[in-house]
Amino acid sequence: MTRGIVDGRLVLRDRVEPGRLVVEDDTIVGVEPDDTCGSGPLVMPGFVDVHVHGWAGHDAMAGPAALDGMSRTLLRQGVTSFLPTGVTSPIADLARFAETVRAWMPLAPADGSRPLGFNIEGPFISDAKRGAHNPSLVRSTVDIDLETLEPLVEGLRIMTVAPEIPGGLGLIRWLRDRGVAVSLGHSAATAAEARAGYAAGGRTTTHLFNGMSGIDHRAPGLALVALTDDDAYVELIADGHHVDAELWALIERAKPPDRLVLISDALSMSGTGVGRTTLSGMDIDIHEDRATLAGSDTLAGSVIALDTAIRNVIADGLDVVAASAAASSNALALLGVTDRGILAPGMLADVVVVDDSYRLLRVMRGGTWSA
Repeated sequence: MTRGIVDGRLVLRDRVEPGRLVVEDDTIVGVEPDDTCGSGPLVMPGFVDVHVHGWAGHDAMAGPAALDGMSRTLLRQGVTSFLPTGVTSPIADLARFAETVRAWMPLAPADGSRPLGFNIEGPFISDAKRGAHNPSLVRSTVDIDLETLEPLVEGLRIMTVAPEIPGGLGLIRWLRDRGVAVSLGHSAATAAEARAGYAAGGRTTTHLFNGMSGIDHRAPGLALVALTDDDAYVELIADGHHVDAELWALIERAKPPDRLVLISDALSMSGTGVGRTTLSGMDIDIHEDRATLAGSDTLAGSVIALDTAIRNVIADGLDVVAASAAASSNALALLGVTDRGILAPGMLADVVVVDDSYRLLRVMRGGTWSA
């Protein structure tokens, strides 16, 4: 049996408290308050990224070696669990992606972030709100026998669907009945169509405000309904480009604190400094911390990781307890994962340690410190 101690200011479910975690093997077995730890670093649950397309040159859809690289490099960013995320592609390609991830998961590296399944963004989305998704591959009607999608289902935790497209509500119900958390997004839905999407089984919202109808005072759409439906989760890309920081306070005030999910939506070249990559067959330009379709101002995902998102929302005024939940336990609750994401006895010892500027100092996955 391996035993260890992690001292510092513990970010618990409802407060920050000086103390120590007692870890045995891969599990937290004790949480001990101790005021003498009050000058130590902040200790938080490991981050969970449920919408990430790649990192450090590794594309989620590029095969097992890329998934290995993605897993290992995400762990170094404090992400202890994740969903490799596919993009709009032919159904046959998505089926291959699904099978690849399923076969890889039992072999995922022990020194990397743990996969929890996978996420698919598209292809059943609105052409009008496709963003950086390849227009030749978008399917703005569900014009297939849904059984054709059965090869995708095992391990599929989240899938983006535009509720207003012909057949969209039926697809949402079909996925819901198979245990998939449907995310409404890339959608031009009216408010009524958005409500129908959540009522049919939509549980979350793909990168709130981006690629969706908004809060026009005469034509409210998906973003408005997502904000006012207390049961709906919402994803936020907190890079300051996808959603102006002036709106973050609105999101934080409108949503119950357990329904905000920070995501990276990171592209494969995030963290590399490379200036151009491709996404679903289209060229993407990356300049500093902003990625756009080549030759346009259309955003095409982000190039940040969740540690940056945490720093950004806290700097904007979100308290550390809420920010920690948005980067860990909220996403896990959406997925129904109950063995991690909280600093409490019996939970997996997935832990990040940060300084007073919320910059990573150390990362622990399952009781083992990463290199």
